[in-house]
Amino acid sequence: MTMDLFLALSAFTLVTVITPGPNNLMLLASGANFGVRRTLPHMAGIAFGFPGMVLLVGLGVSRLFDLYPVLHDVLLAVSVLYMLWHAWKIAHAAPPAQGTCEARPLSFLQAAAFQWVNPKAWSMAVASIAIYAASREIGAILWVVGAYVVNGLISTTTWAVLGREIRRLVSSPTRLRLFNWTMAALLIASLLPVLMA
Repeated sequence: MTMDLFLALSAFTLVTVITPGPNNLMLLASGANFGVRRTLPHMAGIAFGFPGMVLLVGLGVSRLFDLYPVLHDVLLAVSVLYMLWHAWKIAHAAPPAQGTCEARPLSFLQAAAFQWVNPKAWSMAVASIAIYAASREIGAILWVVGAYVVNGLISTTTWAVLGREIRRLVSSPTRLRLFNWTMAALLIASLLPVLMA
């Protein structure tokens, strides 16, 4: 891979992972509700789960949608339902200081699995492979995967820390509840481009 292509790939992957989307909105809410330390498994699930998805897309998993077009509709329905469920969980998260709070951040496996129903993740994975690993050579695919690992760690840390810092602004239960409802609404709004396509 040439230096120019590597720099372009690095910029592309950073921009795609650090811009707002379902993963980052959920990390922001998790950082605000649970802090960075408790959000670490969620962060790692995204930072390593998404590159794993990119690897499998590069190896041909996305071709299943060409063979079985109904899978696209099934994935869309599952994605919408799963994201609505997460929005509901975010909206109803209790402040962490309450002793009866049963809410907890996503685990590593939950966050990694979420990538497969995240519409933004699918579009990023398909686009990055089509642009930077069109040859489908394993070396090119691994460069894309590596760029997503590095930039994914940067992005997940940034959004979780930002959430923790926002917690200072939403220190009262009423403000936290308003913040959580806002994050839930934004998560639902992130589905609109997919549903209108």
